[in-house]
Amino acid sequence: MSIFRAIARLLAVSVAALAIGIATAATATAADTAVDGDVGTTAKLSHSQATTMLRNAGITWSSSGNCSDRNRSNCTSFDQVNEDTIRGIVTLRNASGCAINVTGGTETGHASGTYSHWNGYKLDTSLSNCLNNYIQGTFTSIGGSKWRSGSGNVYYREGNHWDITYYNCGGC
Repeated sequence: MSIFRAIARLLAVSVAALAIGIATAATATAADTAVDGDVGTTAKLSHSQATTMLRNAGITWSSSGNCSDRNRSNCTSFDQVNEDTIRGIVTLRNASGCAINVTGGTETGHASGTYSHWNGYKLDTSLSNCLNNYIQGTFTSIGGSKWRSGSGNVYYREGNHWDITYYNCGGC
């Protein structure tokens, strides 16, 4: 009888270990994919999470200082960017088919405000004929070198770059 108890105990321990392993794997998978989930504009990303999403979408980024320090104005940082902001630029890339290079993120040096770069709502991109034509030909002009997408995001042509405010992910 004791051999059966030993086997039953071993089986119970094995089942418990398997359940813990499955739960741990599910938790790890959920954490790994949270960036891709629909968690809204308040979800903040790290620089690494954002650059992974950009890289996977074929979007490049650059800075005059070749750096990503959020506290240096000559860097391009994505630290504390809203997830929907990154998803929005990915939506723009996919919809337009244009190459996109981001030149400004959440680094210091931009104008302040609720919907600011620092607060994770804005990105700057380089100008290109493809992107210029897409934005100006697809979105609604609202005056002052600004265009609004159907989802409400605003594209402002500021001299040598696009200053884009993402209130949402643009229909992602």
